[in-house]
Amino acid sequence: MNSRSRRSVLTMTAAALTAAVPAARAATPAQPAPPSPASAAGAGTLSSTPTTPVSPGRALTLLQAGNARYAALRQAHPHLDAARRKEVATAQHPFAVVLGCLDSRVPPELVFDQGLGDLMTVRTAGQALDDAVLGSIQYAVQVKHIKLVVVLGHERCGAAEAAVEYVRTGIPAEGPLAEIVEQMAPAAREARHLPGDWVENTVRANVARVQEELASDSTFDGALVVGARFDLDTGHVTFEPSSHHRRA
Repeated sequence: MNSRSRRSVLTMTAAALTAAVPAARAATPAQPAPPSPASAAGAGTLSSTPTTPVSPGRALTLLQAGNARYAALRQAHPHLDAARRKEVATAQHPFAVVLGCLDSRVPPELVFDQGLGDLMTVRTAGQALDDAVLGSIQYAVQVKHIKLVVVLGHERCGAAEAAVEYVRTGIPAEGPLAEIVEQMAPAAREARHLPGDWVENTVRANVARVQEELASDSTFDGALVVGARFDLDTGHVTFEPSSHHRRA
């Protein structure tokens, strides 16, 4: 299904998604916005679950701080105790959604040192988009009022390698994997003649393409869509300044 058809499907289902939750949301008692963490161990974490949307700038700061802890092997491992489990058992207010890769080495909650109820994550090989993925992100943005969407790629991506091989040889992948490779093929073609490693350039090009598709879709108006890349060797996430896109 192409982007236009996917947008039509998402638009038709928006009312149904949003109508299902106002009563439950209204029943949740209001809480003040979380204070800034006072200790180094808590830096870059929310001290409690907010009921008002976290701003995209604040959400990005939380992710950056959490990743800095992860890369330095100084994780706080927040929001993993019994109290937190009880707190989020009846309501959730995550502050960001991460569209990441299937790769076992890039779990967003660990990479950003977050805990229960902090992130909504969607993971597909090569950040491939389909109706289920787009509908999940739509739920996060429209129903849970998340203001930050991160498209997270990573180095040495197997899906990018498969796309490069397809563009190089013209031999398609077999089975459902072929759809993922076809989605990444434009990025591989775009990166083919760039200096440096073809696969790594394909990863960056693919993140930019997925980010732009989400950012240009009115379904996700009001959210900041950001592209990022995870370095497997250092543990650092680099956010791409050129990929920031805010719709009113």
